[in-house]
Amino acid sequence: MYNKKEIEAELKKQLAIDFNCVVEDFDKKENVITFPKNNPGRRIYTQQKEFLSMVTLGSNTVISADERIHEWLWRWSEGKNGIWLFEHNHLMELEGELQKYGKKLWQSHHMFLPKPEICEPVLDFPVKWFEQEAIMELYGQKEFSNALCEKYMPERPDILAIGAMQGDNIMALAGCSADTKLFWQIGIDVLPKYRGMGIGTKLVQLLKNEIWRREAIPFYGTSLSNIYSWNIAFHCGFYPAWVEIETTEEEKPFLCCD
Repeated sequence: MYNKKEIEAELKKQLAIDFNCVVEDFDKKENVITFPKNNPGRRIYTQQKEFLSMVTLGSNTVISADERIHEWLWRWSEGKNGIWLFEHNHLMELEGELQKYGKKLWQSHHMFLPKPEICEPVLDFPVKWFEQEAIMELYGQKEFSNALCEKYMPERPDILAIGAMQGDNIMALAGCSADTKLFWQIGIDVLPKYRGMGIGTKLVQLLKNEIWRREAIPFYGTSLSNIYSWNIAFHCGFYPAWVEIETTEEEKPFLCCD
């Protein structure tokens, strides 16, 4: 098992690949702007070359962006503390510039790293483990859209899942995708009638422990406003480690011809 310092060092290596920079860029006070590049080993969430994405580990911000917007980004970020670039007022300015290129800001991801520990929860419900082959039978169930990908994705395959069972029915499901060989991301879904019972926390804890045993690093992500998910992360020994945001194509308005 990695210690905290080693985990954070491995994270910087991964983010340097993802954002086409060097590890030392995350230790700078000033913001850094790079060019997008499909580097080997990067996390793949879209096949499109991203127009702009940015990340902060709590100090500066590293921005990977199309060359056409670099000059504006330098003016926008100059003299600003990197963490505040993720505040709404600054993002609104960025959104206005992105629209000139047919782009818009998309999801922001609040990401968590694990404390290097294994604590086994006390279970009051039966569980069932699903290895990669068995996971194939779970695809297409919308109630588990956070625990699993929509379908099998070879670039970030779902490796392992664990369900809380009531007879043959799944009450909750935690799953992990191998976003890289080393970093496996956990997602959790609890059916509405079973929420508030601690089931999600225990499943995530069990899955996190098993990922450690398989010599990978578990990590967890959620949105800013998903308090339920944040609480699961905290209760399972995760801590906030980085924030990133990306862009997508701006939706074109529908034109009706009379």
